[in-house]
Amino acid sequence: MTTRPPLFKTKVKAYTLTEILVVLIIIGILVLLALPVLLPLITKAKATEAKIQLNHVQTLEQGYFYEHSKYSKDLPEIGFVQEKLSTENKDGRANYRIEITNATNTTFTARATAVVDFNGNGVYNVWEIDQDKNLKEITPD
Repeated sequence: MTTRPPLFKTKVKAYTLTEILVVLIIIGILVLLALPVLLPLITKAKATEAKIQLNHVQTLEQGYFYEHSKYSKDLPEIGFVQEKLSTENKDGRANYRIEITNATNTTFTARATAVVDFNGNGVYNVWEIDQDKNLKEITPD
């Protein structure tokens, strides 16, 4: 029968705490260097959410118009359900609040307003769409 050496007496190959901290510091510096370059891309990607949601509202409004010969100012009436906003609770995922700002018998305007300042400059991104699917950025972030 062979006897094993006690566990605490054997040397195990591993990294020291100093080596791990140096690697973490290097990663942190690289992230700080890359972040300003990536912020515009993050803002652009988040703006895609507003465009998709506004196109969906325009499609729903168009269907409502075909049935009722007028546009509606009520989102639930046309079948649009606003997802929970990211600022409301931890389960919220939506970064834009969708609303219909103007609706008449022949025209409508819907707006998507950001609830999060993506780049931290105090300006919130705003997009609008109308009945002709003219999508435009009102306030760039």
